[in-house]
This record gives sequence, structure tokens and C-alpha cells, in this order.
Amino acid sequence: MSNKKGIFVECADANHFCDKNQYKEATFWEKVKLNIHLIYCRACRKYSVTNSKLTKLVKDPKVISINAYDKNAMKERLKQKMNE
Repeated sequence: MSNKKGIFVECADANHFCDKNQYKEATFWEKVKLNIHLIYCRACRKYSVTNSKLTKLVKDPKVISINAYDKNAMKERLKQKMNE
């Protein structure tokens, strides 16, 4: 059970605050409670770091995709090779 009035929170609540913080939805007090929790909880620190990496990757993907013409040409060559 979580202690809603205290400054110390359980891991489940800290992870929830971390998720909310990721989407800029956490209140000031949730951020404070999260940061205090992260001081003493290694598992939640790891979760927070992983969450930050995920957010960064989603916001700035460095994926280069192939255009439709080249993709179709590759498919045709593959079909030809498979039928040989």
C-alpha cells in the first residue's frame, strides 16, 4: 500500500511518477517524491535511466528508411532469385 501523505513512496508509485514525468504530466510533488526515492532505490534508478533512454530514442529516431521504389525493386529481385 502506498503512503500518499508521506514523502517516501513505494517502488510502484515511484515508477508511476517516473512514467508521468516522461510525458511531462508529473506534478511538482510527484517529481520531488520520485527524486527522493531514486536516491535510495537502485532498481528504480535503473528503471528511470531505461525510461529516459527509451524516451530519447522515440523522440529522435535515427532510422533511415528506403524509398518505395527501391523497396519494390528489391522485392522483385528477391522473387526472381527465389524462383531460379
